[in-house]
Amino acid sequence: MNENGQMIGYYASHEQFRPRDLLAFTLAAEAAGFRSVLSSDHFHPWSETQGESGFAWSWLGAAMHATTISFGIITAPGYRYHPAVLAQGAATLADMFPGRFWMGIGSGEVLNEGIIGERWPNRSERNERLLQCAGVMRDLWAGARVTFDGHIRVDRAHLYTRPPEPPLLFAAANACSTVEWVAGWADGLITLAKQVCELKESIELFRKGGGEGKRIYLKLDIAYARTEEEALRGAWEQWRNLVFGGGLITEIRSPAEFDAMGEHVDREELRQHIRVSSDLSLHTEWLQTFLDLGVDKIYLHNVTDDQSTFIEDFGREVLPALVG
Repeated sequence: MNENGQMIGYYASHEQFRPRDLLAFTLAAEAAGFRSVLSSDHFHPWSETQGESGFAWSWLGAAMHATTISFGIITAPGYRYHPAVLAQGAATLADMFPGRFWMGIGSGEVLNEGIIGERWPNRSERNERLLQCAGVMRDLWAGARVTFDGHIRVDRAHLYTRPPEPPLLFAAANACSTVEWVAGWADGLITLAKQVCELKESIELFRKGGGEGKRIYLKLDIAYARTEEEALRGAWEQWRNLVFGGGLITEIRSPAEFDAMGEHVDREELRQHIRVSSDLSLHTEWLQTFLDLGVDKIYLHNVTDDQSTFIEDFGREVLPALVG
């Protein structure tokens, strides 16, 4: 496979599939030519219909042992995960699988983080907490004994098992202002696909803010099936609740609340948010456009429940067709 084909990864959605099934899909994706995996990290799914939410960190150990490709995860430190615990988990994976693990951190959604029963902070405070957590984790990976008192508290923590090289710490960010802010402290950016002009602006802001030379990864939501009707139906059944603005998504507390809002989403409206098509050549064109912007890696999330067909068809036709 050519170099650009190597830049396409598979998105492992724990909200949609049981862990054992997701492991089988991951093995199939590696065999089909996907060279990396990005894992979600949820406590609740986005919808009662999805109905799954395995513990991603347990799954990662099994999946990485069963494969040879690289893995990343997007998680939110400072709430259900203390940053010292996340640092320990990431260090263990990085030690067991050198050079194959990276971590993206974001400010989180109350859907998952609200389970601890604490007050849900506003966005400004969540960002401050995110940066403090990043500093704690990096200090622990560097071998420091950490005591810290801020939005999170740490008391004399020391990480005894550390990998030779710490994992790369990406920031998960979408809003232009946030993208520019994280550029100064993150090792890279993981962001969602937008309209091409908007993504181009985000990339420029990331570079301007201090991200020159750092990696940019993209999560791209698509809906693929062998007929247009199946693709659109699968998108509506599985992912209609995610069309709302990012600010709203972070504030909704339960899958049932998401479902109540999602009932009003028109199927055709989904095309504005998800790249829906049964045409493999069109999917190839979309991917190539994003690669041409300078994105280093694209993680493909086929939001429908038919992962096997997606993996087979993209491995056969789309990945080999991408060019530099």
